[in-house]
Amino acid sequence: MELPRGMKDFEKLESSKIEYVRQKFIETCKIFGYELMEPSPIELLSVLEAKSGSSIKDEIYYFKDKGDREVALRFDFTVGLTRYVASQQSMKLPAKLSSFGGAWRYDEPQKGRYRFFHQWDIEIFGKASLEADAEIIEFTSQFFSELGLADNIVIDISHRKLVESYINKIFSSNDPSLVTDILRAIDKITKKPKVEILKEYQEKGYKKDNLEDILKFSELKGNVEEIEQKIRVNELDGWNELKDIYNSLKNRNVNNIRINFGIVRGLDYYSGMVFEAFDSSLDIGSLVGGGRYDSLPAAFGRTDLAATGVAGGVERIVLSLENQNLPKDLSDSRISVLYTGDEMQHNAITLASNMRQRGLLVDVDLVGKPLKKQMELAANSKFAVIVGPKEYADDNVVLRNMVDRTEKTVSIKYLLENIGSQY
Repeated sequence: MELPRGMKDFEKLESSKIEYVRQKFIETCKIFGYELMEPSPIELLSVLEAKSGSSIKDEIYYFKDKGDREVALRFDFTVGLTRYVASQQSMKLPAKLSSFGGAWRYDEPQKGRYRFFHQWDIEIFGKASLEADAEIIEFTSQFFSELGLADNIVIDISHRKLVESYINKIFSSNDPSLVTDILRAIDKITKKPKVEILKEYQEKGYKKDNLEDILKFSELKGNVEEIEQKIRVNELDGWNELKDIYNSLKNRNVNNIRINFGIVRGLDYYSGMVFEAFDSSLDIGSLVGGGRYDSLPAAFGRTDLAATGVAGGVERIVLSLENQNLPKDLSDSRISVLYTGDEMQHNAITLASNMRQRGLLVDVDLVGKPLKKQMELAANSKFAVIVGPKEYADDNVVLRNMVDRTEKTVSIKYLLENIGSQY
């Protein structure tokens, strides 16, 4: 039997890596004070269209339910979290929320991205604040540090108002459709050769000189001083905001940041600061992306509510972990309770239950395998506890260290009181 295209089963090792990312995410959320919640996995189609328009149908799973309502599977957490906060008129602000779970998109499957995937997400709702934007980026940087990935992570930041301001200047136009069209050209820079982009947009009627200016602008990267030496950014909307965010991040000891005018993100969605994070040692695209999106709460009727956030694909982060051989050890410190002969099985199971009730991670054979086979299955455990008739008659067991192969006879009372402190 085959799975639908773009779906996959998550086996033990990959699931353990996803769980590792989840635990580090939850730990980072606690550090920064983000409350964990999970919005509904099914939304009304009209709710999802509030973020991305009716064209989103091409990219998601949607259907009519038994009540003939048009519904869809969530494609991210931002929409659900925003819908929830917008409906809570009495919620104390700022609200700092986080989510971790599965999402569905009908994209073309690619490395690190299936049609069902895992995502993490944090959002801040409340009064618009550059410090809130900076905290979202600071969280991202620290999260990668918690994962052990900090050395290769680069966080590129930009500002939508600034990029749009430059487009208007180059084309001497304030036409929103022109801005959207040129933003799409900028967004293609990392995906297509420049010559193809120039040809495509010249055929649409845009002048080559203007296009080359835009593409050259989108390649600008560096710190504040380097950017100011290359272009007169003080004349562009949003530069002072971007500079303030950059300086705030430096003040927070976030040093893996870079201004990059090629970052534009969701073309009809973001309204201020935007950013993406990359693993410089791996060519798989961005690991996370986010920014300010005050227009979405407004679409849900909350013009008083501003929002900023970030989300990341977990499977791509797992690829980054694998590329750097991280984490070094995902194995649980498990204990195997073994027994000699069927007559000892009942006693071994009783002992295993007593150990589990003390919070220990314990395995015990349930089908009466020979001791030799039990020992083979216990090879990855840290300790093995062997229940034999001679020792058990004296309320003792054999405790075997499966790492250095040493063993000793200990009382069951000693075992229950002390083994937890040994790992």
